[in-house]
Formats: sequence, structure tokens, C-alpha cells
Amino acid sequence: MKIVCVALLFIFLLMGCSQKNTPLTVSNNKLNVVATTSIVADLVSVIGDTAITVSSLMGAGVDPHLYKASSGDLTLLREADVIFYNGLHLEGKMIDVFQKLSNSKSVTPIAKESLQGLRKISENFYDPHIWFSVPLWKQAALTVKNQLTQSSPNHKAYFEKNYSNYLHSLDSLDQWIRRTIATISNEKRILVTAHDAFAYFGAEYGVRIHSLQGISTMAEFGINDIISLVNTIDSANIPAIFVESSVPPKSIEAVINALKTRKKTIKLGGILFSDALGEKNSIAGTYIGMVRTNVSTIVNALQ
Repeated sequence: MKIVCVALLFIFLLMGCSQKNTPLTVSNNKLNVVATTSIVADLVSVIGDTAITVSSLMGAGVDPHLYKASSGDLTLLREADVIFYNGLHLEGKMIDVFQKLSNSKSVTPIAKESLQGLRKISENFYDPHIWFSVPLWKQAALTVKNQLTQSSPNHKAYFEKNYSNYLHSLDSLDQWIRRTIATISNEKRILVTAHDAFAYFGAEYGVRIHSLQGISTMAEFGINDIISLVNTIDSANIPAIFVESSVPPKSIEAVINALKTRKKTIKLGGILFSDALGEKNSIAGTYIGMVRTNVSTIVNALQ
């Protein structure tokens, strides 16, 4: 009997040691989080890290302006403990879904009208592309940290630490962008893209922005839009134009072809990541890596 008791005690101690050293899993209160875009998912995963699991509805190259939730997405959203989305109408076709789900669970937009420094488009609309201003993205990070803490208060100190470390990384990124953009002469700091996603970037880092479409890719462009942009490129002698990973290249190709009719040529500066990160495990697969990739592409083409 004594031997059996000792054996049971030994097994119990082993189990206790094993549990102590085992990371959190979904079955022992790890938050199940769903984010809409890959950019939002990256921010949430940095702050939540091992205390959460994160699923992203949209992968690399997906345009959130046009995205409609699938039946599989709806299942993920219903099973989530917490949902994060960008907001400010970026996910325009999913607004009704968020409103219905918010009646039964935490559904949080990280881009809110209360953010300092938003660009107002009209009476009721703001530019949703806040991630292209690092100071604005820091405000979004605070929203994520606060909501995760509210949903899982036992991990408050952990979320605070991750948030603080991330702010330091974002500050370093912000300083690097300013130094790198400064290597382009003022007259060459003109960025031409498919749709109006880079206005925050331009305002924050001193780059003039021109685009063919508005802030949403749902807006159609016409011949007058092409002519207007071609006139701008021609008069400013802009050296390069950029396509976007989440926007079909036909819009930029139309501009290039229109320039050819004027016997003008313009080089394709490269692909910019606008509304989605790059592929997983690539340099542009994280927010910081994506921003660095974009800035390097822009500078190399415009210098």
C-alpha cells in the first residue's frame, strides 16, 4: 500500500511539473480571436502572443473593400471570443455582420473616429488606411491592448509588456521611415498608386500622393480620371508609378498606356502592399516588414 501511495504521489508531482511548464492552450482559457485583415491580425498577435490564438479572414493580396464573408468565415466569427476589425468602412460589405455579432460578443474596430489625426473624407466618412501612419497605428495598438485586457484580465501584465515592447519597435520604425524618405529630394517625393490608400503616409512623412481611384476600390475610375492623372505625371515629370498587391494592375496599366500615346514613358516602380500584408513567413508578412518593404521600394524607384 505504501509503495502504491508513493507511486501515485510521484505521478502527481510529475503531472504538476508538466502543467507548470506547458504553455497555454485553447482548452485552458486561451482567447480565441478572429481578425478581418492580415494587418489587423498581425497587430493583435503581437500584443496577445501566446495568450491568444488568432485567425485572419483575409490573407495576402485580398482587397478588404470588396470582401464578402463566406460561410466558413461566419462560423469562425460565431466561435470567436473576441473579434477585431479595422473599421471606418474598410470592410464595407461586412458591416451588418459585425453589428449582429456585437449583440452577443466583443466586436472591436481598431480604427475609430476618436483617434487623433484622422483624415476626414466627407461628413460621415474617414480614411480607414490608418496603418500607413505609425503614430496612428500606435493608437490602434492601445485599443487592442485594452480590449484584450478586458477580455482576459488575468493576462493584463503580459499584454502590457507586449504592448510596451511593440511601441518601442514602432518608434524605431517611425524614425527609420523619416530618415529613409529624407534621402529623396523634395521635388521627387511624389507617389502615384492605384487607389487612395497612402494619404496618411504622405501627410506623416512628407510625400505628395496621387491615385487613380478613391479611398475604396469599389469606386470606378473613368477616362477623365486617367487623363487627370496622366496630366499630373506629365507636368511633374514623375519617374515611377506603383501597382498594389491587393488591386488588379489594370488601372495602372491604363495610365501607362495613356502616357505612351503622348510618347511618354514611365517606369513601373514595383509592387506596394496597401490593404494586405505579404505572404506568411515573407519579409512583408508582418506589419513592420511590410512598411519597410514599401518604403524601400518607393525610395529605390524615386531616387
